[in-house]
Amino acid sequence: MKKKGLWGEFVAELVGTFVLILFGDGVVANVGLAPRLASPGYDWNTIALGWGFAVAVAVYVAGGVTGAHINPAVTFAVAVKRGFPWAKVIPYWVAQIIGAFLGALSVYLVYMDGLIKAGMPNVWCTGPGSIFTQAFWGSAKGAAAVGTYSITNATIAEIFGTAMLIWGVLAVLDQKNVAVGANLWPLLIGFVVMAIGLSLGGPSGYAINPARDFGPRVFGVLAGTKGLFNGWYWLVAPIIGPLIGGALGALTYDWFITPFLPEKEG
Repeated sequence: MKKKGLWGEFVAELVGTFVLILFGDGVVANVGLAPRLASPGYDWNTIALGWGFAVAVAVYVAGGVTGAHINPAVTFAVAVKRGFPWAKVIPYWVAQIIGAFLGALSVYLVYMDGLIKAGMPNVWCTGPGSIFTQAFWGSAKGAAAVGTYSITNATIAEIFGTAMLIWGVLAVLDQKNVAVGANLWPLLIGFVVMAIGLSLGGPSGYAINPARDFGPRVFGVLAGTKGLFNGWYWLVAPIIGPLIGGALGALTYDWFITPFLPEKEG
């Protein structure tokens, strides 16, 4: 059998991240631009649910080739603690960012008329200017308001959220822990992301994935969305925060959980 090689892994990570953003940013655009239900039924919960299933579908698509990292923080975490080759980290990151950019482009093509009529709002990435600005860090006009958060607070939320993502991923895949049967593990990882969005997503909009935020952010600028690279938010909370959280998640799972799991019966 021919080995898949790094090129096959590159393509799988690109395609998996493309699917992630197509569905993930797609649900944000749908809620923000084309609501079809009364407001109580089409809100943050819809976005969290949509992103959860976006992750699940993306992992099903790419999981058989790479395990579907589809997230630089996951790639960094497994390189730090799980023996993933450091030589593959940058190629995986590049593939993930390209896939995220193309996913945002596809969301633009699907919602083009609505986005143009709305003045090209930020449905692409987290932070200032986002569709649901009052839930995230700052506001579209940069004014202080009830429900907004500092960059520091948003970064802390990203660290905790990404650490919990890694805990969830490692636990779901750990055969010594409560093993997931058959091929349900991608769905469970989607549920982990949904839980993070519902419980920890308010301060930052829970990027928990540098490529998910950066690739669409670059596309958003090219599409005409304003202010996406103003200040340092774009670098600190959705990029540095998840990388720190990913590494901490991998390390702490192996400090606090792995040593106490029962040995597999031979």
